[in-house]
Amino acid sequence: MSQEVLLDVIIDELERCRVPFALIGAAALAVHGISRSTLDIDLLVTDRRVLDASLWAGVAGDIERDIRLGDDTDPLAGVIRFRATGERDVDIVVGRGGWNADVVAHAEIASHRGRDLPTARVEDLILLKLYAGGSQDRWDIEQLLARSDQATVVKAVERSLTRLPVHAQRLWKVLRSEP
Repeated sequence: MSQEVLLDVIIDELERCRVPFALIGAAALAVHGISRSTLDIDLLVTDRRVLDASLWAGVAGDIERDIRLGDDTDPLAGVIRFRATGERDVDIVVGRGGWNADVVAHAEIASHRGRDLPTARVEDLILLKLYAGGSQDRWDIEQLLARSDQATVVKAVERSLTRLPVHAQRLWKVLRSEP
């Protein structure tokens, strides 16, 4: 497979099955002007049909897939990793609905490597990063804030913040209090 064909195959299958999705992670950061290295491309969905292996039966045999289901305590319904030789992996992150569904519903069309894709908005990327809460996520949030209309984005994040777990709300307070 040539570069980025894997992503096209996965997106074409999601569109064929009418599964709404949003580009998230480092690829979405790049769309918003923030460049950082990544080994995969992440898509967010909330439609659990994607976790059924039969949905992917038509995908070429040389594409490996690893479907991992979340249990009742997992914040995600599951994750699917697609691999093909010579390409970046494509991960489909399956959210459980709620605010994750809003991230997908509010995605804006943006160009990624020559293809128009629904892409998470800056404020929604910040919510996802707050939820994840790692050191890389903190850096990503700082970069997103620095490259956006900060007052508008902060207001949008704060309108949705109560929908996130307490740990994410605390991280936001910490980040907002830092100079």
